[in-house]
Amino acid sequence: MTTPRLVVLCVEDEPDVRDAIVRDLAPFEPTVVTETAESADDAREAIDEIKASGDRLGLVLADHLLPGTYGVDFLVELHDDPVNSRTKKVLLTGEAGLDVTIKAINRADLDRYIAKPWQPDDLRGIVKHLLTDFVVEHVDDVLPYLTALDSGRLLEVHGTRAADR
Repeated sequence: MTTPRLVVLCVEDEPDVRDAIVRDLAPFEPTVVTETAESADDAREAIDEIKASGDRLGLVLADHLLPGTYGVDFLVELHDDPVNSRTKKVLLTGEAGLDVTIKAINRADLDRYIAKPWQPDDLRGIVKHLLTDFVVEHVDDVLPYLTALDSGRLLEVHGTRAADR
């Protein structure tokens, strides 16, 4: 049986921004893949495909200004969905005001806010930290994720879990 991959879903309507995120997160491949969506509707379809593939949606990076539905509203929807509520959520935007950010924190259980433009190393550090948190909290066998995520934390968790058995 193959290990499910972790998926980062980038919900962003600007092609250049989507391409930059995919490029910045490429070092996590092949254990972590980055999928993209241009809107909340596209993101919902992508989530269905991720679920059908057996992979795990570990993190959503969402812009706030999206066609059709605001990114924060999509993150709230994701949080309210029992299947996806554990997914880590990041608002990655240059357009969200204080009210929107507070809504994201309070109603979507936002894990991080990243302002555009971002620094690639900062984005990778945040993604690595949040995906490591996701694996520690929700995955029994952490070893397949050692090469892509925080190996020190994952080995510590593995050792603790092995000792508890």
